[in-house]
This record gives sequence, C-alpha cells and structure tokens, in this order.
Amino acid sequence: MSFYDLEFNDSRGNRIQMKQFEGKVLLIVNTATKCGLAPQFDELETIYKKYKDKNFAVIGFPCNQFAKQEPETNESMVETCKINFGVTFLLSEKISVNGKETHPVFAYLKQNSKSGFFGKKIKWNFTKFLVSSDGKTIKRYSPVTTPFKIENDIIALLK
Repeated sequence: MSFYDLEFNDSRGNRIQMKQFEGKVLLIVNTATKCGLAPQFDELETIYKKYKDKNFAVIGFPCNQFAKQEPETNESMVETCKINFGVTFLLSEKISVNGKETHPVFAYLKQNSKSGFFGKKIKWNFTKFLVSSDGKTIKRYSPVTTPFKIENDIIALLK
C-alpha cells in the first residue's frame, strides 16, 4: 500500500483520497482545539497560506484521545478553528491516532517514519508528519516543535 492509496473523511463526511494530493508536499497534524498547544493553529495557517500556491498543503486531523481536548463536534470544530485561529486548511472528521481504532492515515505515517522518543505511538496533540510530493514520509516532529521550526524542511522539499 502506498500513501496515495489512503483516504479519509473531511469534517463534513466527504470522502477525500490522498491521491488528490499527489505532487504536493503535505504537513499532517493531529489537532485539538482545547489543547495548550492550540496556538500552533496560527503558525500552521500562516505556513499554509504562504506555500499553498507552491504545491503545499496542511491537513489537520482532530483527535480527542489526549485529555479529551477536542470536545467539539465535527461541525462545531471547523467553526471554532476558523473563528479562534483563522484556519482555512483542510480538517478531517475526528479520528483516533492510537489503539485499535487508529485511523489508517496515522497507522501508515507511524509505520513509515522514524519512531518518536517513546516509540511509534503518538504521545500528544500536534504531532506532525512531513510528507514529500512523491508520498514518502520524510520526518516526524514532536508536539512542541512549532510549525515555524519546520518551515526550512518544507522549503527544501518544495525546491
């Protein structure tokens, strides 16, 4: 299975195929609106706007597995992200990133990237994965690595 064989539902339940992102560099993030790291939404949006016309996209995958910090419904979550953080990048429906219900996108990303400090398991909200334009998982970033600290890696892949 390749990265482009994967799919997910957006926040409205529409089926999205990763194949439509072929040729784009992607930053994939598990998000939560009530997390102390939620201010990273601002940086994610800034980077998204800066490079979206250069074959780059950000996809947020909301998750409520960590201290129940994503209590919003799929519908209200989008509005909360838009109003509080100005988010215009694509958001999926709420998913699980660990356990039996791990979403296939995150199962693939965890399997195809170097382990985090504590292994493959996602440890907290705002874990980030950078995927190259040919669908290869390039790097996994910890929740505390801010999007601006990833920007040089994004630029290198866009060249």
